[in-house]
Amino acid sequence: QVQLVEFGGGSVQAGGSLTLFCAASGFSSYWMYWVRQAPGKGLEWLSAINSGGGTTYYADSVKGRFTISRDNAKNTVYLQMNSLKPEDTAVYYCAAGGWISSSYRFQKSAYDYWGQGTQVTVSS
Repeated sequence: QVQLVEFGGGSVQAGGSLTLFCAASGFSSYWMYWVRQAPGKGLEWLSAINSGGGTTYYADSVKGRFTISRDNAKNTVYLQMNSLKPEDTAVYYCAAGGWISSSYRFQKSAYDYWGQGTQVTVSS
């Protein structure tokens, strides 16, 4: 059974940085994902990392600004977020699952496990 708990969210001014943490158990064999949902909007996939941590993918909206990583020994997945923009304001979730193609990453049902989310607010 995989359990995920996100923390590290908060309020920051535009241009600032935050690091999100996902404390995970039972996750080492899974792809891990970060997704977000802004108020009134659908799910947006942000980034993915394979079980070994050697392969990563990013959505165009965050490429070059966000970095995903994982430390299986520390049971943690990270999302380093730099150059934050007001449009990055959302609830951020970590999720676990198998490989999910881009066509399905916007569907919550495509992921096997979810955390409870952490709020990120970016002010201009």
